[in-house]
Amino acid sequence: MRIAAIDQGTTSTRALVVDTGDGAAAIAHAVRHAQSHPAPGWVEHDADELLANVRACVAAAGPVDALALANQGESCLAWDAVTGEALSPVIVWQDNRTTDAVAGLADHAALVEARAGLPLDAYFSASKLGWLLRHLPRVREAREAGRLRLGTTDAFFLDRLAGVFATDVATASRTSLMRLATGRWDPELCALFGVPLDCLPEIRPTVGRFGRIGGVPVVASVVDQQAALYGHGCRAPGDAKITFGTGAFALAVTGGEIVRAAGEGLLPTVAWAIGDATTYAVDGGVYDAGSAIEWAMRIGIVDDLSQLDGFETPSAIDRGLVFVPALSGLACPHWDRSAAALFLGMSAATTRADLRQALLEGIALRTAEVVAAIHARVPLAPAISIDGGLSRSGYFAQFLADSLGREVVVGAFDERTAFGAAALAASAFGIDLAAPAEARRHAPRGPETRDARRTRFAEAVARTRGWRAV
Repeated sequence: MRIAAIDQGTTSTRALVVDTGDGAAAIAHAVRHAQSHPAPGWVEHDADELLANVRACVAAAGPVDALALANQGESCLAWDAVTGEALSPVIVWQDNRTTDAVAGLADHAALVEARAGLPLDAYFSASKLGWLLRHLPRVREAREAGRLRLGTTDAFFLDRLAGVFATDVATASRTSLMRLATGRWDPELCALFGVPLDCLPEIRPTVGRFGRIGGVPVVASVVDQQAALYGHGCRAPGDAKITFGTGAFALAVTGGEIVRAAGEGLLPTVAWAIGDATTYAVDGGVYDAGSAIEWAMRIGIVDDLSQLDGFETPSAIDRGLVFVPALSGLACPHWDRSAAALFLGMSAATTRADLRQALLEGIALRTAEVVAAIHARVPLAPAISIDGGLSRSGYFAQFLADSLGREVVVGAFDERTAFGAAALAASAFGIDLAAPAEARRHAPRGPETRDARRTRFAEAVARTRGWRAV
């Protein structure tokens, strides 16, 4: 069989074609899209541009037997049920325009955590969808006319391309509107956030029927991070991966158990649902990883990605230079949108190379905070798999291993999100796609410096709290 997996991500859309016979996998097409920032803290995509890019990727894949779709997760929009026209931009998961509105719901935090398993935060879709109804006249008019559809980007693509208004249970679990224990929309949560339940898509298993695009069945649809977890071959409780994309996201499988750890800032989530079996995971994220690198390139700290490797000086943090990547605030385990990014310890002797080194180390140390929180509740396997752009830097992967105190395995194949979506699609036909081979392993070093680095970084993180970026 030939399976095409469409990975519609935060910065690009990609089509991966996998041959289930020999496991060969290759990108057939990749295209970037624009990202706009119409106000401080706002992040938007054009829905029509994303849709056109998905169409182009499907076409470029050529003749295939099945399709799979991986989506951005918490990014969402409104559209017309009759015409299919987008009535809003896509509000991206990074967007924090609803921070104040979410703060006004603080008295309901326990209810949201108990039912959805998630903290109150502008990161999730619920407050974004409510914002659309409160602030966009066209969205309200469509609601009054009985023509409104609300949902995450996967539901929009499936509705427009396959004629199926649906989302999968893993994606729905990231909205703050689904009751985690039942896999169904929760009327009380919908009312709390001002989201009409009847405007939301049907929730379906991750592997199943999602209509046809050009006659080809869509047999799997899943949120991107869960797709990457599956693509790394993580199946047993304690298996974990970290994907370094726009943000850094660590997920660990918890099997059939929902692990609630709000005190540690962790998120229980659905990993995937296949047939009658639902697998859960626990999730922790860093808002800014690749986005911090892109910011550094925009302001001239980094000229070329080759500069993110080959440092010959001792680590920046050991020399007193620290960077906290809180450009969009702090996620797990802090959940503080008021935090602002900062460099500490600069002097007149500080060079751009020093700043680049501190930048990488800060992302690794924030990730280590997340992994430590996960390990406190879910004993992790001795090695952890990583993928994404930053995994290509040998310095970064080794510093991450040193910071985690565990072995870091870097895959030889970067497209784990798309591959995971394809592997989920293959499971619909009883085919088990083996995870691609690893490229290298990094064993942890320097245990004598680990605690001192963590302490110094924690002190720097504490300084970011309570500051609001300009």
